[in-house]
Amino acid sequence: METAVREKKQSKQAGAATQVHLKVSGMSCTNCALGVERYLSRKGVEQPKVDFASGDVIFYLPEGVALESLMEGIRKLGYEVQPAAEAHASAGGMDPLLRQLIIAWAFTLPLLLAMVLPYAWLHNPYVQLGLSLPVFAIGVHRFGRSAWHSVRSGVANMDVLILTGATAALVYSIYGLWINGGHDYMFFETAASIISIVLLGNYMEHRAVKQTTSAVDELTQLQKATAKRLVVHPSGRQVVEEVPADSLTAGDVVLLAPGDVVPADGEVVEGAGAVNEALISGESLPVEKQAGDHLMAGTEVVDGAFRMQVQQAAGQTVLSQIIDLVRQAQARKPSIQRLADRVSAVFVPAVILIALLTFAANYWVAALPLSDSITRAIAVLVISCPCAMGLAVPTAVTVALGRAAKAGILLRGADTLERLQRIQYVLFDKTGTLTTGDFEVKQIDTFGAEPGFVRRLLLAMEQPSSHPIARALTRRLQHEGIEPFPLHSLREVKGVGMEAEDEKGNRYRLGSFRLLNDEDQARYKQTYDLFLLCNDVLIAAVAIEDQVKPYAPALMQYLHKRGIRTVLVSGDKEHKCRRLAQQVGIDEVYAEQTPEQKLQKVESLAAKARVAMVGDGVNDAPALSRAHVGISLSNATQVAINAAQVILLDGDLRHLQTAFEVGAHTVRVMKQNLFWAFFYNVLAIPVAAVGWLSPMVAALAMACSDVIVVFNSLRLRWMKFD
Repeated sequence: METAVREKKQSKQAGAATQVHLKVSGMSCTNCALGVERYLSRKGVEQPKVDFASGDVIFYLPEGVALESLMEGIRKLGYEVQPAAEAHASAGGMDPLLRQLIIAWAFTLPLLLAMVLPYAWLHNPYVQLGLSLPVFAIGVHRFGRSAWHSVRSGVANMDVLILTGATAALVYSIYGLWINGGHDYMFFETAASIISIVLLGNYMEHRAVKQTTSAVDELTQLQKATAKRLVVHPSGRQVVEEVPADSLTAGDVVLLAPGDVVPADGEVVEGAGAVNEALISGESLPVEKQAGDHLMAGTEVVDGAFRMQVQQAAGQTVLSQIIDLVRQAQARKPSIQRLADRVSAVFVPAVILIALLTFAANYWVAALPLSDSITRAIAVLVISCPCAMGLAVPTAVTVALGRAAKAGILLRGADTLERLQRIQYVLFDKTGTLTTGDFEVKQIDTFGAEPGFVRRLLLAMEQPSSHPIARALTRRLQHEGIEPFPLHSLREVKGVGMEAEDEKGNRYRLGSFRLLNDEDQARYKQTYDLFLLCNDVLIAAVAIEDQVKPYAPALMQYLHKRGIRTVLVSGDKEHKCRRLAQQVGIDEVYAEQTPEQKLQKVESLAAKARVAMVGDGVNDAPALSRAHVGISLSNATQVAINAAQVILLDGDLRHLQTAFEVGAHTVRVMKQNLFWAFFYNVLAIPVAAVGWLSPMVAALAMACSDVIVVFNSLRLRWMKFD
């Protein structure tokens, strides 16, 4: 509840500001992101959110603050930055990190070979100095500015440790060469290998992290579609021109054929066929479309041909809202991430202090040679880099949100994954949530009238109506082969129902219980839904039932297995709610509830337990926003996106179970990652301090720990859920 209120305040504060989305490259850990975030906050931007894994930087730019000066400030911190749109457009060519990696290893390999090969020139100290300097220059370029500015910003990052270790090894080697001239003081291969191995780890990590963001990238690629726009030539004839999708505006008409990606949200004005909406809604089967139906950007035409009129231009489509929502969710940090951030922020200064103590203890207390003492201190610096700790949570969150998005589940914030695991009550709306909204006739009872005559009357009175209940009744009677009874003066009375007369002057009325007298209301109100009166005398009643959604009973069993109590809160009649609760296995029932009463029920339960509310996102919006987790089974309406933290795009109840499973497995993976990162550092530091690890092995072990964390997170992409 507090989160929803805070978000509303933030959105009001950011109302006059412009949202900016930048891509920053060169960030290698959480502390890098924290440094950029602090810099932006000092410059007065609103709600800065920096994700080092994806390179996304999102914030609101107030009036009077120049974007170019902010970008220049980020560059001075040691990173490359450009607007996200330009970054996507300019993607291609060799990765700069890969280029640096190849050059560094080209100079480092001869230094490592000198350890096993007897060639004299490889052992020449000046040759080794010459080979190490280009690698060190790459290290300074890659890590130097970032390390320096991170120290100035007050959040020292892992680059400080890398550069400190490599510099110590190089400076001490040069000192040994020029002052003592002996091989006992040469650590040129250590200085080069630290930088080269860390670059290798960064590149492997970079490639792996790119896989974690693939779901959002796939959605983004769909926005790059081209469109066949229909335009009127000056001569008066219509011609087709191919244009970028982002150039379309409302009112444009485009042609679509099999294989085409729908370039914008719009309405079919001509044609029919089938569209694959899997990447947007999670629905695996193609959806049939015809004139008047809505098409969503990013879906693919698999059959037929359409002429579509654009309704929403690029940036305003459902697809763009989904992409924005997923990116914002990735930027929001769960509490476990905030804990890791706090630890990482103090970790680097602590490691430098431990390295100094290691040197002092080995040199002055244990009386080891200066070279051995420095080697152990450097090993401590290198192996203690907290990048695995920084990667532990964001990589798991990014993979999880991407997998959920591909399944048609949008999570409004990474912290939602955690909150789902603490839920104790799940409240369900009825119509449209647990039921399909498609009605069927359960029974037709007559009171003193001939059943065949009643059926003919019902068909005659309901056939012209477009109401869902009227359509269900008409469908049932036509299926029975009933012919309508001839009536005169058939009309609909708003708020009452249908009225008509026959040729003999008999007056018929068909509607809700409000047509009945008090005695009949007390007798029949809880059993039937439609009532037929002849000259104000009840002659028939119809019971209508809303069809239960598939998998509703299985979902309740799943929730009960997790120890979650289920509650039905509906505006429908008591007997219908009780019957539905019995059908699907719900624990508690509150029927005939107004939206205000639903809200009160959520508030009363939320005061003593963690509550999730599942509704259709419109009349349930107040209750959804007050629950700890609001879950909307809707078609991504704006009301649903604003009110809920979890949005199931196609309303499939199986996806609600998937959302809980994604949350459970993600929290488990985050804890595994953090345990590995903490365990690794706690174990590795004393091992390095006593001299059991050389700086080169320490650098390799540190790189491996990062890759282990990333690949453990990647398991979420393929993990089978319950």
